[in-house]
Amino acid sequence: MFAKLTNIFWLGIKELRSLQRDTILLIFVVYSFSFAVYMQATGIATEVNNASIAIVDEDRSILSRRIAKGFYPPRFQTAQLIDAEELDHVMDRGRFMFVLSIPPNFEGDIRAGRQPELLINIDATAMLQAGIGASYIQTIANDEIARFVQRAQAPSAPEIEIVIRTAFNPNRNNVWFSAFISIVDNVTLLTIVLTGAALLREREHGTIEHLLVMPLSSLEIVAAKVWANALAILIAVTLCLIFVVRMVLAIPIAGSISLFLAGTVLYLFFATAVGLFLGTVARSMAQFALLVMLVILPLNMLSGGRTPVESQPDWLQHITTFLPSRHYVSFSQGVIFRGTSFEAVWLEFAAVVALGLTFLMISLALFRRSISTKR
Repeated sequence: MFAKLTNIFWLGIKELRSLQRDTILLIFVVYSFSFAVYMQATGIATEVNNASIAIVDEDRSILSRRIAKGFYPPRFQTAQLIDAEELDHVMDRGRFMFVLSIPPNFEGDIRAGRQPELLINIDATAMLQAGIGASYIQTIANDEIARFVQRAQAPSAPEIEIVIRTAFNPNRNNVWFSAFISIVDNVTLLTIVLTGAALLREREHGTIEHLLVMPLSSLEIVAAKVWANALAILIAVTLCLIFVVRMVLAIPIAGSISLFLAGTVLYLFFATAVGLFLGTVARSMAQFALLVMLVILPLNMLSGGRTPVESQPDWLQHITTFLPSRHYVSFSQGVIFRGTSFEAVWLEFAAVVALGLTFLMISLALFRRSISTKR
């Protein structure tokens, strides 16, 4: 047993040295857990931020001025007043994303109980912010009108106030969500790529034949690749959490980092097994790259990271229970955002272990069969 563990250790050291000499792959790992995480977290915004807005105020009343003052940073830039004749010109030139037109006698119609209309002109070339920003503007205008009416006349009946408390992400900051999803996606992608590329590299360089003539079992060869590549990804994830997530992006981590890393270690057994499987099936790097695309996209899309699992069809939800990536995302969200303990996520841990080891045994059997034909 000691001899087998020694062989696994030194074979793993060989894998780490091979990765160290592969400059391109090493740069890809560093980039994926540093700049890629930062850019994905900050580069794509699903909420309105610093949107330009102008007001065409044809009422010039107290209410219209209050509505104009309701738009302020960081969601909107300070609203600028323009004349009605300028509306088409500024929209054509793209100076403003939103232009709110307040008609004449707007305040008088509100006082009289009529329902006047507000016109919102939207530059929909920025499609995502255009759709969300319209609802923001409608909410801000309705709130200002409701406060104005409430002060102007006493309410006839008591109103119900709805208090919203947002848990785990109070400001609904998309950066928190995007950074976490980027890390989870990169763990899956990089682990599969590193493990499969290491196996194909040995085939192309002929070192796999050297291993076959040595007194080594297929289990020792596979175990060495698993622990070496998993260690490289684990170190990258740890440094990413410390320097990129905490220090650069200033994202608070509610739970235990150690618990999250422990779950990541368990998930790496599955990801390395997929890499071994694809590296065994593929006969070249080009084939391996195509197979990675076919596997990575379903794993990431069905994991529940970007869209909730509940939004998927019922039959697909049952299938995703057999994907370790779904359970990995589930307990990672619980630990990182909700600060849950091991007692709350041990079922997800057990599912990742069971499914990961099952797929690892399948990959090991396929790898053993492939090398037995070469002996």
